[in-house]
Amino acid sequence: MATRKSVSATIKQLKRSDLVAREIKRLIAEKNLSPGDRLPREVELQNQFLVSKGTIREALKSLEVQGLITISTGPSGGGTIVEVPLDRTLQFMQNYLFFQEVTIDDIYAVRLQLEPELAAGAVPHLTDADFEALEHSISCCDPTQSQEDLLSQRREDVNFHDILAAANPNPFLRFTCELINELIRQLIVFSNRTSQAEHRRFGEVNAQIHREILLAARARDVEAVRALMKRHMQDAASNVKRMKGRVQGRLILDADSLRTPRAQMTSGGSLKRQPDKS
Repeated sequence: MATRKSVSATIKQLKRSDLVAREIKRLIAEKNLSPGDRLPREVELQNQFLVSKGTIREALKSLEVQGLITISTGPSGGGTIVEVPLDRTLQFMQNYLFFQEVTIDDIYAVRLQLEPELAAGAVPHLTDADFEALEHSISCCDPTQSQEDLLSQRREDVNFHDILAAANPNPFLRFTCELINELIRQLIVFSNRTSQAEHRRFGEVNAQIHREILLAARARDVEAVRALMKRHMQDAASNVKRMKGRVQGRLILDADSLRTPRAQMTSGGSLKRQPDKS
């Protein structure tokens, strides 16, 4: 009974604009609207939901904040459906994690379960362009080949995983792994006492296992890729802790500081951020 009262109280607390925003979401689903499609004009939404112009605009603004639409002004203005970007989703995720205690062990326990399946599922779908991007990523993160500084090399380690994620046809698995990769880029840092020699050794180990994974992927050996990635995740967790990696405490990032994995697969990372690891 208490649960029913709690749910009822929550519903009563919703503003009218929040309820309208929910109905607009339902409208998007029912009409099967896609990114680039436009919502009905404001006056049409007013007539459909029998609410004021102010309520409609507040509801549309809420959907814009969620990253679901963009709003343009003028006589032909209104809402246009957009694909919710990963960086916006990560912001919401980090707002949640602000109140949680997340450890290196927590992150890598999840990676150990997901990354082998992600890589294995990507194998049949990898293209020549993907293989070229993977080769480039390895050359960028290998200290014996790359002219980049060690921080950029560590960032490129994670890009290797993003390339595999982009090739996996499972959207939920792909999204989850890309989200974890971005959290690694932004939240895991190493102690200032970690020497360049340690970073170099870590980079060489990562580059070698990445080469083995790439070789198995070129051979379309799904089981070998799965086994190699499992070993990689186990070793990476141990190496990160050995190098005194830690999760930065309670950090909320602005959207401008984030990046979309596919946009920078082969371009390396920014030196303004902390080092990351794969």
